[in-house]
Amino acid sequence: MIMIKEKYINPFTDYGFKRLFGEEPSKELLLDFLNELLKSEQGVIKNITYLPMERLGSTDSERKAIFDLYCENEKGEKFIVELQKTKQKFFKDRALYYSTFPIREQAQKSTWNFELNAVYTIAILDFEFEEDKHEAVKYRYDVKLSDIETHKVFYDKFTFIYLTMPKFNKNIDELETRFDKWLYVIKNLNKLERVPEKLKENIFEKLFEIAEVARFSPTELLEYEGSLKYYRDLENSFDTKFEEGIKEGIKEEKLQTVINGLKEGLSIEILSKITGLTSTQIENIISNQNI
Repeated sequence: MIMIKEKYINPFTDYGFKRLFGEEPSKELLLDFLNELLKSEQGVIKNITYLPMERLGSTDSERKAIFDLYCENEKGEKFIVELQKTKQKFFKDRALYYSTFPIREQAQKSTWNFELNAVYTIAILDFEFEEDKHEAVKYRYDVKLSDIETHKVFYDKFTFIYLTMPKFNKNIDELETRFDKWLYVIKNLNKLERVPEKLKENIFEKLFEIAEVARFSPTELLEYEGSLKYYRDLENSFDTKFEEGIKEGIKEEKLQTVINGLKEGLSIEILSKITGLTSTQIENIISNQNI
């Protein structure tokens, strides 16, 4: 058993995220969040239905999907919503791969005429994209298939939205829109002791009520404790690996150069020449970072 000091649940735990957005009693929260996220192109989503993830994929291994939520609106459009806690090699590839499942599912209809309902993949990330770290204020990415020359959207039924939460740094007084409020709550919920005055709206008051740890049953508390332990272990593991590299006498800049270079496919020999590190040091980085 671990000590839970926070009054409200941590949304970045698997249990916390699904309690807030993935259960029938909290469906209103997901609906409001999606409406704020997609209002410019969706108008108003009137209803969301949770779908079983085992329907996805054509093989047993594919059906073991590791994103968090799968649902559709009243128009039959599909939504994959996932929380990603740590950096993952080939994350963008993985997101693209899983987003094809709802497309293939539509093809299973015997009278299918190739018309597709739109598919949205929404990822809430507890990390930044390395290639965009210099863009300190860009925390939202809206990605569609577009023409390179004109930048016009070529196909509008395939959408990826990434929210890099470490870059969202507005304080409570700087929140201007309801969407700002949603991002603030997701990032800071477990750090709060009460409902801030600026968030005293019905939807957020309901969220705080669902998120209050003191309301959990013994079984719910046990599940949350396990999920929280896993989240903390992930954090500690990442921090430890980075510190191990620094303890070896490797400056953080060189460590990051090696990590980025490996992701781009550079060989150990080339990275050794660029950074001045030995092959053994680079091999240790590969081992410690699980690259």
